[in-house]
Amino acid sequence: MMPTRAASILGQIPRGVWVLGFVSLLMDISSEMIHSLLPMFMVGVLGASVLQVGIIEGIAESTALIVKVFSGALSDYLGKRKGLAVFGYALGALSKPLFALAPTVGLVFGARFIDRLGKGIRGAPRDALVADLAPQHVRGAAFGLRQSLDTVGAFAGPLLGVGLMLLWTDDFRSVFWVAVIPGLMAVALLFFGVHEPRHAQAHERSNPLQRKNLERLGRAYWWVVGLGAVFTLARFSEAFLVLRAQQSGIPVALVPLVMVAMNVIYAFSAYPFGKLSDHMSHKTLLALGLAVLIAADLVLAINDHWTVVLAGVALWGVHMGITQGLLATMVANAAPADLRGTAYGFFNLVSGMAMLLASVLAGLLWDSLGASFTFYASAVFCAIALAGLALKADPAPPGTHVSPPH
Repeated sequence: MMPTRAASILGQIPRGVWVLGFVSLLMDISSEMIHSLLPMFMVGVLGASVLQVGIIEGIAESTALIVKVFSGALSDYLGKRKGLAVFGYALGALSKPLFALAPTVGLVFGARFIDRLGKGIRGAPRDALVADLAPQHVRGAAFGLRQSLDTVGAFAGPLLGVGLMLLWTDDFRSVFWVAVIPGLMAVALLFFGVHEPRHAQAHERSNPLQRKNLERLGRAYWWVVGLGAVFTLARFSEAFLVLRAQQSGIPVALVPLVMVAMNVIYAFSAYPFGKLSDHMSHKTLLALGLAVLIAADLVLAINDHWTVVLAGVALWGVHMGITQGLLATMVANAAPADLRGTAYGFFNLVSGMAMLLASVLAGLLWDSLGASFTFYASAVFCAIALAGLALKADPAPPGTHVSPPH
């Protein structure tokens, strides 16, 4: 019996990419068990305002993205990615007990900061390692696979959180303690299961942040950076999806199921769209992603009934599946191989600034004008971005970004 084309493509993805995907899966189980409950914990237990949630989320997420500049550049300088990735995952795992111990919003902020600092340290080296490991003709599929496995963890975590919340009668802190276990498992799997390719280890050291190297990141790369910032501005922190779901009257213990639904859709769409990006126009896929996000925003703005919120969150998941692996692939294709860590770092620095702005503005709009206005504003920004995208030439026409198999 002849193997299917899909099975053939999966078979061409290196073992190291699969292991990195399962590392991401375990860490996302750990993180999302906490993050899916954290907005409700901060507001309902610790007495935080929605604006405080927006500020904490914005600072935490932007910190992760900003730190990627330095960890990515360091991985390029050293020619080694794995050590930094292990350290970043370990920092994330060790931050988890602080959430369970936190008596105030201040300590939650500290724990969130350390957790995202770890994410920042590991993110660019890990993405660069995926690009180093994956042949170019299956690079989109490789990033899509890693994103899919990552997102399986992102829905398994909230699902486990819901079960434990029901079992332990809304005991947030006990759930947070359980989240420590998969985080430590992720660190062990990365340490023992991933080996760097030799070509990423033998090179002449040069400061990636010096001018002559930065000039090698050409216009095509910076176009992708600007595009990533626009997409981040149009899509604020997912903490606001949790708060919107809470408005629908869903019992507190069941609210994380909304994030489960989003991440199921995200997980099952990321690999197919990643594979598709190896063979079709990136601009077309980006435009589709923005159109789906507009639809999600409008649905979430119109009504807070749980069925409507669920539909909007599902559309949000499709948007994430279309765009996140695609943008990572576009960075890899646009940057020189020896500067990939730096390239991911700067991409995420600019996106981090956009995330901070988007989350704070969303919190302000929510507190002053209400949830519906927040989502309508996001839809308007998406429409502007979509119009701007339509005026630009395709950064990666079909056939120009795909190398044939060797």
